[in-house]
Amino acid sequence: MPEPASQKSRLAVIGLGSMGYGMATSLRRAGFEVTGCDVAAETVAHFVADGGRGAKTPAEAAGNADIVVSVVVNAAQTETILFGKDGVAETLAKDAVFVSSATMDPDVARRLAKQLESTGRHYLDAPISGGAQRAAQGELTILASGSTAAFAKARPALDAMAAKLYELGDAAGQGAAFKMINQLLAGVHIAAASEAIAFAAKQGLDIRKVYEVITASAGNSWMFENRMPHVLDGDYAPRSAVDIFVKDLGIIQDMARTAKFPVPVSAAALQMFLMTSASGMGRDDDASVARMYARVTGTKLPGDK
Repeated sequence: MPEPASQKSRLAVIGLGSMGYGMATSLRRAGFEVTGCDVAAETVAHFVADGGRGAKTPAEAAGNADIVVSVVVNAAQTETILFGKDGVAETLAKDAVFVSSATMDPDVARRLAKQLESTGRHYLDAPISGGAQRAAQGELTILASGSTAAFAKARPALDAMAAKLYELGDAAGQGAAFKMINQLLAGVHIAAASEAIAFAAKQGLDIRKVYEVITASAGNSWMFENRMPHVLDGDYAPRSAVDIFVKDLGIIQDMARTAKFPVPVSAAALQMFLMTSASGMGRDDDASVARMYARVTGTKLPGDK
């Protein structure tokens, strides 16, 4: 029989952005008592109005939590949430688990895990993939690694948030490394898709027909199929922002330099995202790389004035 809601683990979700809000909603739908925390007070108020609980600081949110799920942008924010002023390490109960969903360098994940585990708490390295819609549906892919104890403690939350849970190792860092391989491919594929659609427009082709043909052909990719409709509609409201890939492809470069491993294709993709960000589109949807190509070449895309 399902575990009664009254006996379910108490959770905190730190970071109620497009992904975190959906994850918190999925956890509530599964019957958990969920406290949300975000730097934007109005977002917390919205979560409370939807039936959740609110906290002003990570420390307050973690105070009664068995599981804390951190859904922030990067390693620096994760470290602040853990060990900064009003961080969760001030109040997190012994034997509770911190689930880190940020994309970061595997070496940093290992360092944060070691620091938290030395205090008697658990750390699960658990980057996510799937987008805001899947987060809200509880259908994420989670790439997780950590101790047996961390997995056991976090399992109820993982089951509520994920359609696919990959258990990738018994120590932090493995999940992060798997996610970076995904991000290498994702960034390259977005840059390539953007280059192709803008080049097609330059050739005077009907890019809606190009989309129809390519998505039925060998040149298709998940990113082409998912992102290029944003270009067709001239809609660059950020589902995933350009600057996310400036960060993630930058991490790839750092990892590759340390390993003395050449990554020229992802390096070229990074330059495309950097140019797009430098053009003032860093906070726009990552399909804006196509707009950067169009502006450089005087090519008209849908929505251009």
